[in-house]
Amino acid sequence: MGLIQLRGLRLLGTHGVLPEEQQRAQPFEIDVDLEADLTRAGETDALDDTIDYGALAAMISRVVTEERYALIERLATRIGEVCRSDPRVTRAVVTVRKLRPPVPEHLEFSAVRIEA
Repeated sequence: MGLIQLRGLRLLGTHGVLPEEQQRAQPFEIDVDLEADLTRAGETDALDDTIDYGALAAMISRVVTEERYALIERLATRIGEVCRSDPRVTRAVVTVRKLRPPVPEHLEFSAVRIEA
């Protein structure tokens, strides 16, 4: 088994419960850990034998920028579904950070982490 990591994918998306969050895009940061058998890719050095993280980043980008959810829990779950759509992925851990949460206190971010 091996682990493919994507860290700090920053995207603008329209997700949130409050009316202003549903009208205006805000920044999100995504981390993904994918478990998969990377043995063949290590032997062949062929992109077809591994998870193409460029293609994966593009799929995640489409979810964040084109779909809309009230909760970041649902957004993270949806990203996990996309990550698990490749049958070689045996486990995905997704962290979604909302970088400007709408709270009056100073808060660097709010986040959820799910396993799919």
